[in-house]
Amino acid sequence: MLRLLVLLLLLANAGYYAWSHGLLLAWGAGPSQQSEPQRVQQQVRPEAVQVLSPSELKQVETVAAQAPRQPECLQTAALDPAQLTLLRGVLASWPAGSWSFAPVTEPARWIVYMGKYPGVEQLAHKRAELRQLGITFDAPGNPELEPGLSLGAFPTEAAATAQLATLAERGVRTARVVQDRSEQKGEGLQLPAVDDSLRPRLEELKPALANKPLRPCR
Repeated sequence: MLRLLVLLLLLANAGYYAWSHGLLLAWGAGPSQQSEPQRVQQQVRPEAVQVLSPSELKQVETVAAQAPRQPECLQTAALDPAQLTLLRGVLASWPAGSWSFAPVTEPARWIVYMGKYPGVEQLAHKRAELRQLGITFDAPGNPELEPGLSLGAFPTEAAATAQLATLAERGVRTARVVQDRSEQKGEGLQLPAVDDSLRPRLEELKPALANKPLRPCR
């Protein structure tokens, strides 16, 4: 009996080997063939692919980190007089021509808004409802609309109204369109060519800028 069992196991292993290696395809038995020649044709210079060791990868990353970055232009939104005064004092030690103040116009902005809510519990409940509906939200940019939620910001009232209609189809019932910022004009800071020598000094500007971030020039 034991010999018969051993013989059956040997036959089963031999049969699986023949099946898995396609030796039985002529009789219609074998694993499904995975072949996608179009993927091979889409390869771009596969001979150039190199497998790096951990030490070689670390060396490449170190070289990339040390490579100089291209200068970039940064600017702020309109600043209030107090911010302008503080910045002038900080920037006095910066290289000549590395900064300037330029007229800035911030367009009006409308949002799809929910609120104000009586307290944080109601706000948290509404956030949970929106997550269940798969709808993203953010805090409104205008502190006077807190506690509340912004379901999107738009440059025109018409665009915000169109988004409100779309959200209503997804189950949002209590949102409305409000203007959270009117058009603003003033002076903003512009840094035309921030290179590796100036990037560390951007930290000097943060106290004066307060909540006004530096952003790419447009």
